[in-house]
Amino acid sequence: MSGSTKQKKKHIKAVRPKLRLFRAKEPLFSVFMWGINHSVSELSHVNVPVMLMPDDFKAYTKTRVDNHMFNKENMPSHFKFKEYCPIVFRNLRERFNIDDEAYLRSLTKDCPLDTEPVGRSGGSRALVSCDKKLFIKTIQNEQVAEMHRILKEYHQYIVERHADTLLPQYLGMYRVTINDSESYLLVIRNIFSPRLKIHRKYDLKGSTVARQASEKERAKGLPTYKDNDFLGDGRLIQVGEEKRKKLIEIIQADTEFLSSLHLMDYSLLVGIHDCYATDQDRNDSFDNDVDNDVDDDEDEDSPGSGNASVPTPPDSPVVVSPPPIFTGSLDPAFEHFGIKCSDQCPRAEIYFVALIDILTHYGVKKRTAQAAKTVKHGAGAEISTVKPDQYARRLLEFVEKIIE
Repeated sequence: MSGSTKQKKKHIKAVRPKLRLFRAKEPLFSVFMWGINHSVSELSHVNVPVMLMPDDFKAYTKTRVDNHMFNKENMPSHFKFKEYCPIVFRNLRERFNIDDEAYLRSLTKDCPLDTEPVGRSGGSRALVSCDKKLFIKTIQNEQVAEMHRILKEYHQYIVERHADTLLPQYLGMYRVTINDSESYLLVIRNIFSPRLKIHRKYDLKGSTVARQASEKERAKGLPTYKDNDFLGDGRLIQVGEEKRKKLIEIIQADTEFLSSLHLMDYSLLVGIHDCYATDQDRNDSFDNDVDNDVDDDEDEDSPGSGNASVPTPPDSPVVVSPPPIFTGSLDPAFEHFGIKCSDQCPRAEIYFVALIDILTHYGVKKRTAQAAKTVKHGAGAEISTVKPDQYARRLLEFVEKIIE
Protein backbone atom coordinates (compact mmCIF):
# COMPACT_ATOMS: atom_id res chain seq x y z
CA MET A 1 0.00 0.00 0.00
CA SER A 2 1.51 3.25 -1.13
CA GLY A 3 1.91 5.89 1.47
CA SER A 4 -0.11 9.08 1.05
CA THR A 5 1.60 12.43 1.23
CA LYS A 6 -0.11 14.98 3.41
CA GLN A 7 0.03 18.57 2.30
CA LYS A 8 -0.48 21.47 4.64
CA LYS A 9 -3.18 23.83 3.60
CA LYS A 10 -1.96 27.38 3.21
CA HIS A 11 -4.20 29.97 4.73
CA ILE A 12 -3.73 33.20 2.82
CA LYS A 13 -5.03 36.29 4.49
CA ALA A 14 -6.11 39.06 2.20
CA VAL A 15 -4.15 42.22 2.94
CA ARG A 16 -5.86 45.46 2.23
CA PRO A 17 -3.68 47.87 0.32
CA LYS A 18 -2.61 50.90 2.24
CA LEU A 19 -4.75 53.82 1.19
CA ARG A 20 -3.44 57.35 1.23
CA LEU A 21 -5.62 60.40 1.30
CA PHE A 22 -5.18 63.99 0.32
CA ARG A 23 -5.09 66.36 3.22
CA ALA A 24 -5.75 69.98 2.41
CA LYS A 25 -6.66 73.10 4.33
CA GLU A 26 -10.30 72.68 3.38
CA PRO A 27 -12.58 69.97 1.97
CA LEU A 28 -13.01 71.75 -1.38
CA PHE A 29 -9.45 71.02 -2.40
CA SER A 30 -9.38 67.50 -1.00
CA VAL A 31 -12.37 66.69 -3.18
CA PHE A 32 -10.95 68.65 -6.14
CA MET A 33 -7.70 66.66 -6.07
CA TRP A 34 -9.61 63.39 -5.59
CA GLY A 35 -11.84 64.28 -8.52
CA ILE A 36 -8.94 65.16 -10.84
CA ASN A 37 -7.30 61.82 -10.06
CA HIS A 38 -10.55 59.96 -10.64
CA SER A 39 -11.28 61.85 -13.87
CA VAL A 40 -7.86 61.31 -15.45
CA SER A 41 -7.98 57.64 -14.46
CA GLU A 42 -11.40 57.17 -16.07
CA LEU A 43 -10.39 59.04 -19.22
CA SER A 44 -7.38 56.77 -19.66
CA HIS A 45 -9.85 53.97 -20.52
CA VAL A 46 -11.65 56.05 -23.14
CA ASN A 47 -10.28 55.84 -26.68
CA VAL A 48 -9.16 59.10 -28.24
CA PRO A 49 -11.71 59.84 -30.98
CA VAL A 50 -10.62 60.60 -34.53
CA MET A 51 -12.66 63.78 -34.37
CA LEU A 52 -14.86 65.48 -31.80
CA MET A 53 -18.62 65.25 -32.23
CA PRO A 54 -21.23 67.92 -31.34
CA ASP A 55 -22.35 65.88 -28.32
CA ASP A 56 -18.82 66.03 -26.88
CA PHE A 57 -19.34 69.76 -26.31
CA LYS A 58 -22.45 69.05 -24.21
CA ALA A 59 -21.16 66.00 -22.35
CA TYR A 60 -20.24 65.70 -18.69
CA THR A 61 -19.39 63.07 -16.12
CA LYS A 62 -20.72 63.00 -12.57
CA THR A 63 -19.47 61.05 -9.58
CA ARG A 64 -21.29 60.88 -6.26
CA VAL A 65 -19.55 59.51 -3.18
CA ASP A 66 -21.20 58.67 0.14
CA ASN A 67 -19.26 57.78 3.29
CA HIS A 68 -16.02 57.47 1.34
CA MET A 69 -13.14 56.92 3.77
CA PHE A 70 -15.05 59.06 6.21
CA ASN A 71 -12.74 61.07 8.36
CA LYS A 72 -13.53 64.74 8.73
CA GLU A 73 -9.84 65.58 8.84
CA ASN A 74 -9.35 64.12 5.36
CA MET A 75 -12.49 64.00 3.21
CA PRO A 76 -16.13 64.96 3.69
CA SER A 77 -18.58 62.08 4.07
CA HIS A 78 -20.71 63.08 1.08
CA PHE A 79 -19.60 64.89 -2.04
CA LYS A 80 -20.13 65.11 -5.79
CA PHE A 81 -17.65 65.82 -8.55
CA LYS A 82 -18.64 66.87 -12.06
CA GLU A 83 -16.39 67.36 -15.07
CA TYR A 84 -17.63 69.31 -18.05
CA CYS A 85 -16.83 68.23 -21.63
CA PRO A 86 -14.02 65.84 -20.59
CA ILE A 87 -13.15 64.66 -24.12
CA VAL A 88 -12.94 68.24 -25.41
CA PHE A 89 -10.68 69.46 -22.63
CA ARG A 90 -8.46 66.39 -22.96
CA ASN A 91 -8.08 67.28 -26.63
CA LEU A 92 -7.23 70.87 -25.73
CA ARG A 93 -4.60 69.76 -23.22
CA GLU A 94 -3.04 67.61 -25.92
CA ARG A 95 -2.94 70.56 -28.32
CA PHE A 96 -1.32 72.67 -25.61
CA ASN A 97 1.31 69.92 -25.10
CA ILE A 98 0.18 69.02 -21.58
CA ASP A 99 -0.13 65.26 -21.16
CA ASP A 100 -2.36 63.57 -18.60
CA GLU A 101 0.53 62.59 -16.35
CA ALA A 102 1.83 66.14 -16.13
CA TYR A 103 -1.69 67.49 -15.56
CA LEU A 104 -2.31 64.96 -12.79
CA ARG A 105 1.04 65.65 -11.16
CA SER A 106 0.51 69.41 -11.14
CA LEU A 107 -2.94 69.24 -9.57
CA THR A 108 -2.68 66.27 -7.20
CA LYS A 109 0.88 65.99 -5.94
CA ASP A 110 0.17 68.64 -3.34
CA CYS A 111 -2.61 71.05 -2.45
CA PRO A 112 -3.05 74.16 -4.66
CA LEU A 113 -1.88 77.39 -3.04
CA ASP A 114 -3.84 80.61 -2.67
CA THR A 115 -2.44 83.45 -4.77
CA GLU A 116 -3.32 86.96 -5.89
CA PRO A 117 -5.92 87.01 -8.67
CA VAL A 118 -4.57 87.84 -12.13
CA GLY A 119 -6.81 90.49 -13.67
CA ARG A 120 -10.17 91.30 -12.14
CA SER A 121 -11.33 88.98 -9.38
CA GLY A 122 -15.08 89.66 -9.29
CA GLY A 123 -15.22 87.79 -6.00
CA SER A 124 -13.45 84.79 -7.50
CA ARG A 125 -10.73 82.93 -5.69
CA ALA A 126 -7.38 82.34 -7.38
CA LEU A 127 -5.01 79.46 -6.71
CA VAL A 128 -1.85 78.12 -8.29
CA SER A 129 -0.85 74.46 -8.56
CA CYS A 130 1.89 73.17 -6.29
CA ASP A 131 4.43 73.32 -9.15
CA LYS A 132 3.22 76.80 -10.23
CA LYS A 133 2.47 75.60 -13.77
CA LEU A 134 -1.33 75.77 -13.63
CA PHE A 135 -3.78 78.38 -12.42
CA ILE A 136 -7.07 77.42 -10.76
CA LYS A 137 -9.88 79.95 -10.55
CA THR A 138 -13.29 79.68 -8.94
CA ILE A 139 -15.94 81.01 -11.30
CA GLN A 140 -19.66 81.78 -11.22
CA ASN A 141 -22.34 79.81 -13.06
CA GLU A 142 -22.68 82.69 -15.58
CA GLN A 143 -19.07 82.08 -16.64
CA VAL A 144 -19.72 78.34 -16.84
CA ALA A 145 -22.61 79.08 -19.22
CA GLU A 146 -20.42 81.45 -21.26
CA MET A 147 -17.69 78.81 -21.53
CA HIS A 148 -20.24 76.35 -22.85
CA ARG A 149 -21.44 78.96 -25.35
CA ILE A 150 -18.00 79.59 -26.85
CA LEU A 151 -16.26 76.24 -26.32
CA LYS A 152 -16.90 74.82 -29.78
CA GLU A 153 -15.62 77.96 -31.53
CA TYR A 154 -12.73 78.27 -29.07
CA HIS A 155 -11.64 74.68 -29.77
CA GLN A 156 -11.90 75.20 -33.53
CA TYR A 157 -9.83 78.39 -33.28
CA ILE A 158 -7.10 76.60 -31.31
CA VAL A 159 -7.04 73.86 -33.96
CA GLU A 160 -6.83 76.33 -36.85
CA ARG A 161 -4.12 78.38 -35.17
CA HIS A 162 -2.17 75.28 -34.13
CA ALA A 163 -2.35 76.69 -30.56
CA ASP A 164 -0.37 79.76 -31.70
CA THR A 165 -2.41 82.20 -29.64
CA LEU A 166 -2.29 84.44 -26.57
CA LEU A 167 -5.78 83.41 -25.46
CA PRO A 168 -6.11 81.70 -22.07
CA GLN A 169 -5.26 78.01 -22.35
CA TYR A 170 -8.32 76.38 -20.81
CA LEU A 171 -7.49 72.87 -19.57
CA GLY A 172 -10.49 71.71 -17.56
CA MET A 173 -13.75 72.86 -15.96
CA TYR A 174 -15.27 71.21 -12.89
CA ARG A 175 -17.98 71.46 -10.24
CA VAL A 176 -17.46 70.31 -6.66
CA THR A 177 -20.51 69.88 -4.43
CA ILE A 178 -20.11 69.48 -0.65
CA ASN A 179 -23.13 69.65 1.67
CA ASP A 180 -25.25 71.11 -1.16
CA SER A 181 -22.73 73.93 -1.65
CA GLU A 182 -21.50 74.14 -5.26
CA SER A 183 -18.13 75.50 -6.39
CA TYR A 184 -17.09 75.82 -10.04
CA LEU A 185 -13.40 75.63 -10.88
CA LEU A 186 -11.60 76.46 -14.11
CA VAL A 187 -8.04 75.24 -14.74
CA ILE A 188 -5.82 77.42 -16.95
CA ARG A 189 -2.14 77.37 -17.87
CA ASN A 190 -0.16 79.84 -15.75
CA ILE A 191 1.03 82.80 -17.83
CA PHE A 192 4.09 83.42 -15.68
CA SER A 193 7.08 81.14 -15.18
CA PRO A 194 7.40 79.03 -12.02
CA ARG A 195 11.11 79.84 -11.87
CA LEU A 196 11.37 83.53 -12.83
CA LYS A 197 10.21 86.26 -10.49
CA ILE A 198 7.89 88.90 -11.92
CA HIS A 199 9.09 92.37 -10.90
CA ARG A 200 6.36 94.46 -12.58
CA LYS A 201 2.85 93.60 -13.73
CA TYR A 202 0.34 95.48 -15.88
CA ASP A 203 -3.32 94.87 -16.80
CA LEU A 204 -3.90 96.74 -20.08
CA LYS A 205 -7.24 97.44 -21.82
CA GLY A 206 -6.27 100.31 -24.12
CA SER A 207 -8.49 102.67 -22.10
CA THR A 208 -7.36 105.75 -20.16
CA VAL A 209 -10.48 106.53 -18.11
CA ALA A 210 -9.94 105.56 -14.45
CA ARG A 211 -7.25 103.12 -15.53
CA GLN A 212 -4.66 103.45 -12.78
CA ALA A 213 -3.89 101.25 -9.78
CA SER A 214 -5.57 102.27 -6.53
CA GLU A 215 -3.59 103.09 -3.40
CA LYS A 216 -4.76 99.80 -1.92
CA GLU A 217 -3.44 97.92 -4.95
CA ARG A 218 -0.12 99.79 -4.87
CA ALA A 219 0.42 98.69 -1.27
CA LYS A 220 0.61 95.02 -2.33
CA GLY A 221 3.88 93.14 -2.75
CA LEU A 222 3.34 92.83 -6.51
CA PRO A 223 0.69 95.38 -7.54
CA THR A 224 -1.23 95.07 -10.78
CA TYR A 225 -0.73 98.39 -12.54
CA LYS A 226 -2.94 99.65 -15.38
CA ASP A 227 -2.83 101.59 -18.63
CA ASN A 228 -2.13 105.06 -17.21
CA ASP A 229 0.57 103.59 -14.94
CA PHE A 230 2.20 101.91 -17.95
CA LEU A 231 2.27 105.19 -19.88
CA GLY A 232 3.37 107.17 -16.80
CA ASP A 233 6.27 104.79 -16.24
CA GLY A 234 7.41 105.40 -19.82
CA ARG A 235 7.29 101.69 -20.47
CA LEU A 236 7.69 99.96 -23.82
CA ILE A 237 7.73 96.30 -24.78
CA GLN A 238 10.96 96.19 -26.74
CA VAL A 239 11.27 92.92 -28.66
CA GLY A 240 12.63 93.92 -32.08
CA GLU A 241 10.89 94.21 -35.46
CA GLU A 242 10.47 90.49 -36.20
CA LYS A 243 8.99 89.58 -32.83
CA ARG A 244 6.87 92.76 -32.87
CA LYS A 245 5.29 91.80 -36.18
CA LYS A 246 4.55 88.29 -34.95
CA LEU A 247 3.13 89.49 -31.61
CA ILE A 248 0.82 92.05 -33.21
CA GLU A 249 -0.39 89.49 -35.78
CA ILE A 250 -1.37 87.09 -32.97
CA ILE A 251 -3.09 89.79 -30.90
CA GLN A 252 -5.01 91.02 -33.95
CA ALA A 253 -6.21 87.49 -34.78
CA ASP A 254 -7.14 86.79 -31.14
CA THR A 255 -9.06 90.05 -30.63
CA GLU A 256 -10.93 89.64 -33.94
CA PHE A 257 -11.93 86.15 -32.80
CA LEU A 258 -13.17 87.47 -29.44
CA SER A 259 -15.06 90.25 -31.18
CA SER A 260 -16.79 87.69 -33.44
CA LEU A 261 -18.13 86.00 -30.30
CA HIS A 262 -19.31 89.35 -28.86
CA LEU A 263 -16.77 89.15 -26.05
CA MET A 264 -15.17 92.22 -24.47
CA ASP A 265 -13.69 93.64 -21.27
CA TYR A 266 -10.66 91.33 -21.52
CA SER A 267 -7.13 92.52 -20.79
CA LEU A 268 -3.61 92.12 -22.07
CA LEU A 269 -1.58 90.98 -19.08
CA VAL A 270 2.09 91.98 -19.18
CA GLY A 271 4.55 90.64 -16.61
CA ILE A 272 8.17 91.82 -16.64
CA HIS A 273 11.13 89.89 -15.29
CA ASP A 274 14.30 91.93 -14.75
CA CYS A 275 17.25 89.79 -15.83
CA TYR A 276 19.61 91.94 -13.75
CA ALA A 277 17.97 90.58 -10.62
CA THR A 278 20.03 88.24 -8.45
CA ASP A 279 19.91 84.48 -8.86
CA GLN A 280 18.07 84.29 -5.53
CA ASP A 281 15.37 86.54 -6.98
CA ARG A 282 14.98 84.23 -9.95
CA ASN A 283 14.06 81.28 -7.79
CA ASP A 284 11.93 83.21 -5.32
CA SER A 285 8.93 82.56 -7.58
CA PHE A 286 9.03 78.90 -6.57
CA ASP A 287 8.81 78.53 -2.80
CA ASN A 288 8.77 75.08 -1.27
CA ASP A 289 8.47 76.39 2.26
CA VAL A 290 4.74 77.15 2.10
CA ASP A 291 2.92 75.47 4.96
CA ASN A 292 -0.08 73.63 3.56
CA ASP A 293 -1.14 72.32 6.98
CA VAL A 294 -1.04 68.79 5.66
CA ASP A 295 -0.28 65.60 7.47
CA ASP A 296 1.72 62.98 5.60
CA ASP A 297 0.76 60.03 7.84
CA GLU A 298 -1.01 57.06 6.31
CA ASP A 299 -4.54 56.05 7.26
CA GLU A 300 -4.74 52.32 6.80
CA ASP A 301 -8.05 51.75 8.57
CA SER A 302 -10.08 54.93 8.47
CA PRO A 303 -13.53 54.53 9.97
CA GLY A 304 -16.35 54.24 7.48
CA SER A 305 -14.13 53.05 4.64
CA GLY A 306 -16.46 50.35 3.45
CA ASN A 307 -16.80 51.65 -0.11
CA ALA A 308 -13.61 50.07 -1.45
CA SER A 309 -14.79 50.16 -5.07
CA VAL A 310 -14.48 53.93 -5.29
CA PRO A 311 -11.11 54.97 -6.76
CA THR A 312 -8.87 56.55 -4.18
CA PRO A 313 -6.31 59.28 -4.65
CA PRO A 314 -2.63 58.56 -5.25
CA ASP A 315 0.07 59.27 -2.71
CA SER A 316 -0.40 61.85 0.01
CA PRO A 317 1.23 65.25 -0.48
CA VAL A 318 4.99 65.10 -0.78
CA VAL A 319 7.72 67.64 -1.22
CA VAL A 320 7.48 69.18 -4.68
CA SER A 321 10.81 69.50 -6.44
CA PRO A 322 11.63 72.96 -7.79
CA PRO A 323 12.02 73.40 -11.57
CA PRO A 324 15.51 73.38 -13.12
CA ILE A 325 17.57 76.53 -12.65
CA PHE A 326 17.05 79.11 -15.39
CA THR A 327 20.23 79.38 -17.46
CA GLY A 328 19.13 82.01 -19.96
CA SER A 329 17.14 79.96 -22.48
CA LEU A 330 13.34 80.06 -22.45
CA ASP A 331 11.76 76.62 -22.07
CA PRO A 332 8.17 76.31 -23.42
CA ALA A 333 7.36 73.98 -20.51
CA PHE A 334 8.06 76.83 -18.06
CA GLU A 335 8.04 80.06 -20.09
CA HIS A 336 5.33 79.36 -22.65
CA PHE A 337 4.25 83.01 -22.83
CA GLY A 338 7.77 84.42 -22.37
CA ILE A 339 9.50 86.75 -24.87
CA LYS A 340 13.06 88.05 -24.52
CA CYS A 341 13.68 91.73 -25.07
CA SER A 342 15.72 92.95 -28.01
CA ASP A 343 19.42 93.81 -27.79
CA GLN A 344 18.47 97.51 -28.00
CA CYS A 345 16.53 97.38 -24.73
CA PRO A 346 18.38 99.42 -22.07
CA ARG A 347 17.68 96.74 -19.48
CA ALA A 348 17.72 92.98 -20.09
CA GLU A 349 14.10 91.90 -19.56
CA ILE A 350 11.79 88.99 -20.26
CA TYR A 351 8.16 89.81 -20.99
CA PHE A 352 5.21 87.52 -20.31
CA VAL A 353 2.27 88.56 -22.47
CA ALA A 354 -1.20 87.00 -22.75
CA LEU A 355 -4.90 87.83 -22.91
CA ILE A 356 -6.99 87.19 -19.80
CA ASP A 357 -10.60 87.44 -18.57
CA ILE A 358 -12.25 86.75 -21.93
CA LEU A 359 -15.58 85.36 -20.65
CA THR A 360 -17.56 88.62 -20.60
CA HIS A 361 -20.40 88.76 -23.11
CA TYR A 362 -21.55 92.11 -24.46
CA GLY A 363 -25.16 91.77 -23.39
CA VAL A 364 -27.79 93.98 -21.76
CA LYS A 365 -25.73 94.48 -18.61
CA LYS A 366 -22.67 95.73 -20.51
CA ARG A 367 -24.77 97.91 -22.83
CA THR A 368 -26.31 99.60 -19.78
CA ALA A 369 -22.84 100.11 -18.25
CA GLN A 370 -21.61 101.65 -21.51
CA ALA A 371 -24.52 104.10 -21.61
CA ALA A 372 -23.97 105.12 -17.98
CA LYS A 373 -20.22 105.69 -18.45
CA THR A 374 -20.80 107.63 -21.67
CA VAL A 375 -23.16 110.00 -19.84
CA LYS A 376 -20.63 110.42 -17.01
CA HIS A 377 -17.41 110.85 -19.01
CA GLY A 378 -18.70 112.12 -22.36
CA ALA A 379 -19.09 110.47 -25.78
CA GLY A 380 -15.43 110.95 -26.73
CA ALA A 381 -13.94 109.49 -23.54
CA GLU A 382 -11.91 106.28 -23.81
CA ILE A 383 -14.09 104.29 -21.42
CA SER A 384 -13.39 100.56 -21.00
CA THR A 385 -16.97 99.42 -21.73
CA VAL A 386 -17.57 99.67 -25.49
CA LYS A 387 -18.87 97.43 -28.26
CA PRO A 388 -16.77 94.31 -28.93
CA ASP A 389 -15.42 95.39 -32.33
CA GLN A 390 -14.50 98.83 -31.02
CA TYR A 391 -12.97 97.24 -27.92
CA ALA A 392 -10.78 94.92 -30.02
CA ARG A 393 -9.70 97.71 -32.36
CA ARG A 394 -8.80 100.08 -29.51
CA LEU A 395 -6.72 97.47 -27.66
CA LEU A 396 -4.85 96.61 -30.87
CA GLU A 397 -4.09 100.30 -31.53
CA PHE A 398 -2.76 100.67 -27.99
CA VAL A 399 -0.60 97.56 -28.38
CA GLU A 400 0.85 98.83 -31.66
CA LYS A 401 2.05 101.97 -29.84
CA ILE A 402 3.71 100.23 -26.89
CA ILE A 403 5.50 97.38 -28.71
CA GLU A 404 8.69 98.12 -30.63
